[in-house]
Amino acid sequence: MTKAELVEEVSRVSDLTKKHSEVIVDTVFKSIIDALQRGEKIELRGFGSFRLRRREPRKGRNPKTGDRVDVPPKKIPYFKPGKELKELINRTEDVGSPAGPSVGEDTASGI
Repeated sequence: MTKAELVEEVSRVSDLTKKHSEVIVDTVFKSIIDALQRGEKIELRGFGSFRLRRREPRKGRNPKTGDRVDVPPKKIPYFKPGKELKELINRTEDVGSPAGPSVGEDTASGI
C-alpha cells in the first residue's frame, strides 16, 4: 500500500475529502518522525511500537577503491509489531488458506 492509497482509504472510511485525509496521514507520520528524532518510543496499542536502535561505529570498505573507511555510528528506526497485529495477520492467513480446515471441520479426526 502506498501513501496515496492510504490517504484514499482514510478518505473513503471517514467521509473526509482527500485533502483533509492527506493532512491527517501527514500529521501522523510527522508526529512519529518527530518523536523518534527526540529519542522517544512510540507505542500504538494493538499495532506495534517504533523505536530507535543504535548502530555502533565500524570499519567498512569503499567498494570502488577497496580502501578501508570509518563508518560513523547511526540511529536506525525499528518497528516491532504488537501481539494483536501478529494474531490478526496469522488468523487472516489461516482463514483464507485453501489447505486450512473448512468451517465446522474436525481436524483431529479428519472428518
